[in-house]
Amino acid sequence: MSTLTKPKHIGRNISRIRELKDMKQEALAQALGMSQQAVSVIENSETVDEQKLIEVAKALEVSVEAIENFSDEGFINYFNSFHDNVVTTGSIFATNCTFNALDKVVELYERLVQAEKDKVEYLEKLLNGK
Repeated sequence: MSTLTKPKHIGRNISRIRELKDMKQEALAQALGMSQQAVSVIENSETVDEQKLIEVAKALEVSVEAIENFSDEGFINYFNSFHDNVVTTGSIFATNCTFNALDKVVELYERLVQAEKDKVEYLEKLLNGK
């Protein structure tokens, strides 16, 4: 039995991250200033040179380490833990909402009322000017 571990396929990781970001090869190619075929070659390569990997990471808005260490299992675990957090708190807003929604509605309403008052004032000035 061999104790050697299979090296990570960097191109496959790039492909999976791109797909998870709902990005087509053409879009990544455009961001990198290359052809779609060149992106396909990168995604089919087991290794990618360091400079190209940095460029790809920047285009995908992830770190080089995220590409190198990407795994489907880790990704699934990440989102499962996110889902578990939402379930235990009872609401996604319980962990992310930093403002009172009712205050925002009142603020918007007050701005709309003020805009209407401004319109009325402007129209009255126009009528009085004639």
